[in-house]
Amino acid sequence: MASAETAKAFELFRTARAESALATSPDQFPVWYEMFTGQFDVPAEAIVEPVGVGGVTGEWVSAPGASERRAVLYLHGGGYMIGSTRTHRLPMFHLSQASDARVLVLNFRLAPEHPFPAAVEDAVAAYRWLLTQGITPGDIVIGGDSAGGGLTLATLVALRYMGDPLPAAGMSHSGWTDLANTGGTFATKAEEDPLIDKEMVDAMAAAYLGDRSRTTPLASPYYADLRELPPLLMQVGEAEVLLDDTLRTAERARDAGVDVTLTRWEAMPHVWQVFVSFLPEARQSLDECGAFIKKHMASP
Repeated sequence: MASAETAKAFELFRTARAESALATSPDQFPVWYEMFTGQFDVPAEAIVEPVGVGGVTGEWVSAPGASERRAVLYLHGGGYMIGSTRTHRLPMFHLSQASDARVLVLNFRLAPEHPFPAAVEDAVAAYRWLLTQGITPGDIVIGGDSAGGGLTLATLVALRYMGDPLPAAGMSHSGWTDLANTGGTFATKAEEDPLIDKEMVDAMAAAYLGDRSRTTPLASPYYADLRELPPLLMQVGEAEVLLDDTLRTAERARDAGVDVTLTRWEAMPHVWQVFVSFLPEARQSLDECGAFIKKHMASP
C-alpha cells in the first residue's frame, strides 16, 4: 500500500504540470524545472564539486565518507531538453549515501541546440574520462532517470559496440526507452499520471531527433541489440504513462540474456525519487539502488 505522503507528491506534480503549461518559449521551460526542483533543500553535509568532464561540465555529489574508488555516472532526466546537475543534487546525495560511492552528475548537451547524438557522445566521453581518473570499470555504474534512463541503456550499447570495457552495472528510473512512444500505457495510465502525457514526449522526441527515425537504437534503446550488457536494475512506477517503456525493454533485455532486476512500485508517479525529502518510497527506491550498486561493484 502506498504511503500517505504519496498524495502530496501527486499534488506537487499536478501543480508543476500546470505551471509548465504557462511557459511561452523554449527558454522558459528549463527555468521552470530548475524552480520546481529548487524547492527541495540539499543537506548541508552534501559535498558538491564542479568538474570538467570530457568537454562538458558535471558535478561530483557525495555523502561524507563516500569511497573515491567507486563512481556512479548519473544521466539526468528532462526529455533531453531540460535538467542539470543542480536539479538532481538532492536524490544524488541520497544515492551516494546508500551506495557508498560518489555520484558524477553530467551536464550533457541538450536539444534542440544539441540534438541526437550529442547526449550519447557526452555520456560515452564521461565514462572514458572516469577511466582516466583511475577508477576501474568494475567500480563504475551508469544510471539515469526518464530520458537519462534511456540514455543509460544507449550508452551501454554504444560502449559495447565500440569495444570499451563495460561498467559493473546499469540502472534506470522510469526510463524513456521508446521515443516512438508506442507503449500501451500512454492510454491506460493517462488518467493516473500527474505529470507526463504523450503530447509532451512527442514534442521532446521531435526536438531531440529532428528528422531521424524515432526508432533509432541509440536514441530508443528498446529497439537496440541488448546482448552482453551488464546487470540492470530497472525501476518504474505503476502510475506512469512510461510504464510500458520499462516493462517491454526489461523483457527484451532478458530475452537477450541480460541479468535484469525489475521492480514495479505501487501507485508511484514518474521519477518519484525527486521527492526523497518526504516520500518514503523515494528513499526506499534509492536504498534499493544503493544495495544493487554495492552488490555489483568490485571494490568492497
